[in-house]
Amino acid sequence: MGQSRHSRALPAGKAAQPPLQGQKDMAWKLTAALLLLAWLSAAMCSARDGTELLNVCMDAKHHKAKPGPEDKLHDQCSPWRKNACCSVSTSQELHKDTSLLYNFNWDHCRKMEPACKRHFIQDTCLYECSPNLGPWIQEVNQSWRKERFLNVPLCKEDCESWWRDCRTSYTCKTDWHKGWNWTSGSNKCPAEAVCRTFEFYFPTPVALCEGIWSHSYKVSKYSRGSGRCIQMWFDPAQGNPNEEVARFYALAMNSRATAHGIGPVLVILALMLQLCLLN
Repeated sequence: MGQSRHSRALPAGKAAQPPLQGQKDMAWKLTAALLLLAWLSAAMCSARDGTELLNVCMDAKHHKAKPGPEDKLHDQCSPWRKNACCSVSTSQELHKDTSLLYNFNWDHCRKMEPACKRHFIQDTCLYECSPNLGPWIQEVNQSWRKERFLNVPLCKEDCESWWRDCRTSYTCKTDWHKGWNWTSGSNKCPAEAVCRTFEFYFPTPVALCEGIWSHSYKVSKYSRGSGRCIQMWFDPAQGNPNEEVARFYALAMNSRATAHGIGPVLVILALMLQLCLLN
């Protein structure tokens, strides 16, 4: 057969090469496939790790190893009866003025007002009983616990009512985690400390809620019922709203971790693509 005047026979021993555009198309398809595979792998790992942040107990002095039902939790800790990290005895003990749990005396300056004390009991119930603080648990090197929670987004109304009910009670310190005189076996004010009202040491709700336990809490801009902040107080008949909050923040943390983990993969794939195009 005859050949077109635009065609030309290849030299002997050389095979036909795909055109440059074909090579580019193949490179793009390969990169897209690898990118999809990398994203799926990171997402699967992230989803698997996310479950570790939900329904967990801290590794601390009085916490149970795993959460579970505790039908007889005492008084203010009762909202966690269906699923708790605290035992019945822990819930009973933490309601006392000087609890044997930590030998901490609320009345270290003078008798704390009952309305104020209710908030500290509720705060302790949340600390001891809640299984919904996983996204904020941090490892610590302390003799009495291996983990703590940090920057838990506390609903602004819970913080404001805590401050409002405690502003006329008395204390001598702004950070209750450290600096006490423990020589008597329970916490006493340091020699140089002066007993003054809460409002003196904590002039704003934020100063109280974020400062008193070394930033265990961070006051949220969100309100109760928003699904974006942890509620210290809730009606168990309506379910535990903190479960939804923990899921939201666990998902957000995992999404950031996925994006961070896939970053180096994207760089490598970009370099591979450039090499393919250059060749």
